[in-house]
Amino acid sequence: MKKVRIRAVRQTVYPDLMAEYENPIEHACSVNVGDTWISENGECPDGFCPSAWESMRPFVEALARGEGNFFNGWMRNPMSAMISCNDGFRPVSFYIEALDD
Repeated sequence: MKKVRIRAVRQTVYPDLMAEYENPIEHACSVNVGDTWISENGECPDGFCPSAWESMRPFVEALARGEGNFFNGWMRNPMSAMISCNDGFRPVSFYIEALDD
């Protein structure tokens, strides 16, 4: 199986939604833009956000098996995907790509 690199490339924050709907919390997300992880055997990297993993797991598993070209040419690199976590207040966008052996 291929290794898959996961890289946080952007985080958007919606303070208006947070003010209206979110209960105040001290620490919601520890991901920083530029953080990088490696998935081996299509598995969740140690310490990776479980919620973000559930958003991208099917894509990481497919890339690890050598599959790609999601949605018929969605990405310039057919062995990659751009996936966001499911946090509606501060979503992080992740670029995931299969690595050459």
